[in-house]
Amino acid sequence: MINYILRFGSITPQQIDLIKSKAEVIHLKKGTYFSEANKLAKQVGFITDGIIRVCYYGNKGEEYTRCFVLENRFVVDSSSFFNDTPSSEYVEAVTDCTLLVFSKSAFSELSNTVKNWSDVFTRILTDALMKKVQASNTLLNQDATTRYVKFLELFPNVANRVPLSMLASYLGITQSSLSRIRKNVS
Repeated sequence: MINYILRFGSITPQQIDLIKSKAEVIHLKKGTYFSEANKLAKQVGFITDGIIRVCYYGNKGEEYTRCFVLENRFVVDSSSFFNDTPSSEYVEAVTDCTLLVFSKSAFSELSNTVKNWSDVFTRILTDALMKKVQASNTLLNQDATTRYVKFLELFPNVANRVPLSMLASYLGITQSSLSRIRKNVS
């Protein structure tokens, strides 16, 4: 986690020690929510093992996967966490996951104590958002087969780690279409 943070700004060895002391290791079982719709997001996590997805459910219970968050990345419903507003999405463990987690109070303490923590974290969130938008734009105007092939290029090793239904939801196609495409592409 520290190496990842250092990509976005400099922090002193003392600040590194403080950051480490504020992180708590948690384990999420597959299918467990890190944060839920209509509730306040109360923590920021750094995924050390596993995959998490951001999703929401339609009026008829259909699920829509907005994105996958992989190892060595932060995960947070930033709008809910930073604005103290109820979340509109679910943040769910797709696999068993291990995370380093900062509570709201720990994160606030880091913001008040580590000189450029807010700037560094803003850069981290901006980078994540830009990558998410870039991935979405890459997939947006493509046919289903091209979207799947591009997904494999952008996220190698993810397709075999997430359920077919979630991958189909992310790609905006039916599960049966995805099965056919996978057979033809393989």
